[in-house]
Amino acid sequence: INTIPLDDKKTFKLLQEAKTTGLFQLESSGMKDLLRKLKPSVFDDIVALLALFRPGPMGSGMVNEFVERKHQKTKIKYEHALLESILKETYGIIIYQEQVMQIAETLAGFTRAQADILRRAMGKKIPEEIEEQREIFLKGAKKNDIDKKTIEKIFDQIVHFGGYGFNKSHAVSYALLAYRSAYLKANYPIEYMTALLTAE
Repeated sequence: INTIPLDDKKTFKLLQEAKTTGLFQLESSGMKDLLRKLKPSVFDDIVALLALFRPGPMGSGMVNEFVERKHQKTKIKYEHALLESILKETYGIIIYQEQVMQIAETLAGFTRAQADILRRAMGKKIPEEIEEQREIFLKGAKKNDIDKKTIEKIFDQIVHFGGYGFNKSHAVSYALLAYRSAYLKANYPIEYMTALLTAE
């Protein structure tokens, strides 16, 4: 199972058609609907899908924005060139807590420990803590010659999206299990369904 390719065409066809009954994390009607809209084509899409399929992101409009950007119906715009390498895999949207930390480290010169404090403040959504972090973030970005208007816009995006941020390593673990299940169902349907029915 460790050697299966992560770009199997049959697997992605099955996912795009939402034939995901009996698959880990992917069998609810809401998830099937999202799979049909998103049409995942790379492993990173599955990771993002699992991170986004939660009440917070779904209620905030992030999911629709992600789908629109993936299918190039909405232009992907980066407020600063340094953001592209951090947000390219998620089409310019902050989905993971790790991205919040990378932005803070890259643009505002935060240490890893400081970035983790920012991540926690976002997760807890405590206004005073967020404002405190804003000051530190703006000061750090100023040292990197990033203009105030741009960096304020970036921080507002962190507050908006970062509050729903999901732990990427957790999402990757789940996505790998989901993808492997999908691979087995797509390539060995009889064996997969037999094993599933026996187990369940």
